[in-house]
Amino acid sequence: MKIGSIINGDEMKPSKETMTVTNPYNNEVVAEIALAAEEELNRAIDNSYDTFHQTTKKMPAHERGDILLKASNLLEERLEEFAETITKEAGKPLQFSRGEVERSMQVLRFAAEEAKHMEGEVLPMDAAIGGKNRFGFTKRVPLGVVAAITPFNFPLNLTLHKVAPAIAAGNTIILKPAEKTPLSAYKLVQLLHEAGLPKGALNLVLGTGKEIGDPLVKHEKIHKVTFTGSLPVGRTIRKNAGFKKVTLELGSNSPNILFEDADLNEAIPSLVKGSFAFSGQVCISAQRIYVHQNIYESFLNEFIRQTEALTIGDPMNEETDFGPMINEDEAKRAKTWIDDAVNHGATIKTGGERNGTILKPTIMTDVKSDMKIIAEEVFAPIVSVIPFSSENQVINKSNDSIYGLQAGIFTKDIDRAFRIADQLEMGGVWINEISTYRQDNHPYGGVKQSGIGREGVKYALEDMTEMKFYGIKLNG
Repeated sequence: MKIGSIINGDEMKPSKETMTVTNPYNNEVVAEIALAAEEELNRAIDNSYDTFHQTTKKMPAHERGDILLKASNLLEERLEEFAETITKEAGKPLQFSRGEVERSMQVLRFAAEEAKHMEGEVLPMDAAIGGKNRFGFTKRVPLGVVAAITPFNFPLNLTLHKVAPAIAAGNTIILKPAEKTPLSAYKLVQLLHEAGLPKGALNLVLGTGKEIGDPLVKHEKIHKVTFTGSLPVGRTIRKNAGFKKVTLELGSNSPNILFEDADLNEAIPSLVKGSFAFSGQVCISAQRIYVHQNIYESFLNEFIRQTEALTIGDPMNEETDFGPMINEDEAKRAKTWIDDAVNHGATIKTGGERNGTILKPTIMTDVKSDMKIIAEEVFAPIVSVIPFSSENQVINKSNDSIYGLQAGIFTKDIDRAFRIADQLEMGGVWINEISTYRQDNHPYGGVKQSGIGREGVKYALEDMTEMKFYGIKLNG
């Protein structure tokens, strides 16, 4: 399959520069993409800018909502097609790809609802001296052109977390998907056009970060940049964006804390999933598990047993729980981190073996805080299990990180749960739930170097609009 950028509804003809997208599991060619040059990018931005001023800025909320709802219904009809696309281009096991499509349908429906609730407020102008006979109110207005730069790990859902709120708000979008997984975005753009979205309201530009990403972020006609990806790239985007609005969803090394009264029958299966779903290539993957010393051995033994019971293999098989990493370079990088930790005293309790793109689910103990598998975002199927003895100790260990995205706490003591949650330096804390759990309607984002801003449809939409004030002086 050959695909190209889509500008004003027209697919770009094959160019001299191409890139092959391969299945991470078996290296079969999934698609060949024609890479856009800066000339095509500028044409796409100009088109989006004109479409905003001529069309979407004036489009009634009910029309935007209807388009998003129709898109959700179309996606539901094509659930299997989109799930198989995600599995083939990203290597995600089919059962999890289906879950991603179902969540994506929900994002569209949330956005359809929020399009009709862009509310302002009436202000009591006479509360200020001199405000008599004045009337004031605010309303939310769209920004203009939004640049959406999306990652490979949730190529449909995380794309819609940017695209759907932008549409709901009345903006236009330049979408640059990850080079490794562009096919889901390509099909999504076509689906949204079929649902009635004006063609220039969403332009797809396929290219590399260097050729397309940098000039996109710097372009004067871009009003907001929303990005999910690595911390180094996020830093560069923030530097290059100037005065544009920016939302950055960056790295994490999420802690999960189990106290001695934790329900292990509930916690362990959840943590196996939270640690190893999509080979740990999830921002809020359970990377650090802190277990109270009184239950440490019993937890570890059962955690190992359930991890070793995972079905590893072809992600297109219904029974597969665990598949490949996105490419062999990433699997090699993660294996190097494991070996480095072992050389400095860490112990592999299970896993640690690599075969091509598959790195077996790996549980490590005896880790130190300066090891990469603890200090950095591992983005791989590697989890460290660490004992603790007191609340203060585990709070300090959990907060000893440049990241702060999401955490999980397991305890039956509600007072302790809130006491710990209040002290964790995180954008979000789940109680009796894994850090990896995310719903599409709650505010999601980090503190420290985990990012800037919040996603979750309502919250993303707010940051894709400006609050505008209107004041009237009345006679009388």
